[in-house]
Amino acid sequence: MPLPFIMAGKIIMTPSKSITIRFPDGTERPFAKDGLLSDLLDQAKPSWKETPVAFKINGALMGLGQRLSDVPLAADSVAVEPVFFSSPEGQEIYRHSSAHIMAQAVKELFPNVKLAIGPPIEDGFYYDFDLGRPFTPEDLEKIEQRMKKIAADHHVFKRKVLSKQDALRFFEEQGETYKLELIRELPEDEIVTVYEQGPFTDLCRGPHVFSTRHVAAFKLLTAAGAYWRGDERNPMLQRIYGTSFPTQEALDAHLKRLEEIKRRDHRRLGKDLDLYNVMDEIGPGLVIWHPKGALIRKLIEDFWREQHLRHGYDFVCSPHIARLDLWKRSGHLDFYRENMYAPMSIDGIDYELKPMNCPFHIMIYKTHLRSYRDLPLRFAELGTVYRYERSGVLHGLLRVRGFTQDDAHLFCRPDQIEQEILKVLDLTVFTLKTFGFDDYEIYVSTRPEKSVGSTEHWERATAALESALKTKDMAYRIDPGEGVFYGPKIDLKIKDVLGRAWQCTTVQVDFNLPERFNLSYIGEDGKEHQPIMIHRALMGSIERFFGVLIEHYAGAFPLWLAPVQVKVLPITDQQHAYAQDVAGALIRAGFRVETDLRNEKVGLKIREAEKAKTPYMVVLGAREVQGQKLSVRKRNGENIGELEIPSFIERINNEVLNKST
Repeated sequence: MPLPFIMAGKIIMTPSKSITIRFPDGTERPFAKDGLLSDLLDQAKPSWKETPVAFKINGALMGLGQRLSDVPLAADSVAVEPVFFSSPEGQEIYRHSSAHIMAQAVKELFPNVKLAIGPPIEDGFYYDFDLGRPFTPEDLEKIEQRMKKIAADHHVFKRKVLSKQDALRFFEEQGETYKLELIRELPEDEIVTVYEQGPFTDLCRGPHVFSTRHVAAFKLLTAAGAYWRGDERNPMLQRIYGTSFPTQEALDAHLKRLEEIKRRDHRRLGKDLDLYNVMDEIGPGLVIWHPKGALIRKLIEDFWREQHLRHGYDFVCSPHIARLDLWKRSGHLDFYRENMYAPMSIDGIDYELKPMNCPFHIMIYKTHLRSYRDLPLRFAELGTVYRYERSGVLHGLLRVRGFTQDDAHLFCRPDQIEQEILKVLDLTVFTLKTFGFDDYEIYVSTRPEKSVGSTEHWERATAALESALKTKDMAYRIDPGEGVFYGPKIDLKIKDVLGRAWQCTTVQVDFNLPERFNLSYIGEDGKEHQPIMIHRALMGSIERFFGVLIEHYAGAFPLWLAPVQVKVLPITDQQHAYAQDVAGALIRAGFRVETDLRNEKVGLKIREAEKAKTPYMVVLGAREVQGQKLSVRKRNGENIGELEIPSFIERINNEVLNKST
């Protein structure tokens, strides 16, 4: 079916057929007003380190297959900025174009398939299809081969603009029910853009690269089920994930990185190392901790408690449920309802599983009349909370329904806000560094659309957060509209050994809850004043932080966190007595030790200990017994050599005390 073409926007023409284009380096050149943007590639190519995938024309993103006249030209010159693959915008455009190529390939191979959506994502892209069955590995191979043919065919991405009615007619003729659903939701006067690439047409805002040939290297990775629009009440679709790069070398490097990520997957390692489990019999997103995982968790929590005592925090504990009225008063029911479980009726009163700890800490504050001399008060709790997450987003330890926040709430005077934030930042940096993280991204999240409180309070709180970061010389970016409903926040994302960013620390300033709960303190003037509340979590949640730790260390935890620190491996039965003596000495010295007395070859024992990521192995044969020494090796295969028991104890004791990572 041929597509009608409607020129979008009113183009203001001047008598001249050319216009001056200005490049970022200050150079200017004449260019045809209706010229293809792909022709710009030859205008300044020698000065570019890489070929642009798109351009910004007066700040508006445009694809190389568009004409300059697709935007209003009200002046005699326009600013032209190349968009490269190395930029986030460039990667999105490149990979979105890749998704369109994949959709065309699937449509050609499976003509009855229905198309859903295909956005770019971090490091790749995906497309959702209604095929009626899962894609097989053989299907992916065929699709990838067809994509290579489509790329080689050099189909130009052509943008066309339709009225809503024309778009509905076209996609109805194609039988694309999911596209029709998306179009029907648009306002009646909305124009609709589609992109053609050869015989294939898709609903899309764009922009795209110039042609399919410009997508040089790609790889389809996996296929999985995905509910339409992420809602389990909707049909189950089939999602194909892929990735693409401008060169085969870059693609190969990325695929190698993906293999490393797979090797570090905390879900696989959690099972292999017997750390934790999530079972359908118990419930999705609800974690049970096995002995070794629970031991590591205890070590994390012990460190957390020790540091909080040193930094002037008081520990509190709160129940797992409370009356629903408490969550109404706090505002969580209005702003957080979709992430809360359904209330339970007890004695005719509605109760709620707690999604947050803060209202409980507020109620503790209210139990006494507070003076300005009492502030700041710092209440800390490892509090387990419960939040409803859709089953489709649950992911090992990183996205769960029940988790323990390393929570704290600080109640302070207005003149203490910045100083308290500075102290929180100091504790954060020390804590994260101890666990091996010293690289992070920092964001200041500002007021969202749905929020409470005065503009004055929001501005004051945001200024306090930014001022503290500047004082600490910590670089940050603004994340517009991503604050919580009651106040702005600092979000700190730690980077693991592979450079991946993980959300952990959050620091939030709150004027709203103290007002909702009528909190007060007696000031120096003898009058009542309202305290300011600071919400903060350093690790975010124990579960998520533990999952990140597993992947950061690939399960090979530092000695101080390892559930088993030393494995004693006698070579024959004749060394059993000495092995038990050695193990006893290490245990008395405070170390976590296992002794392998099985009648197996020592090579097998060593391999299994290495597979279990045990930091140290002590191998004992006849020579070690005779010399009353230890033959020590590390899990990476390094042979330390022979040591006397006291020397070995001193060595590993220093490593534990220094929390070496």
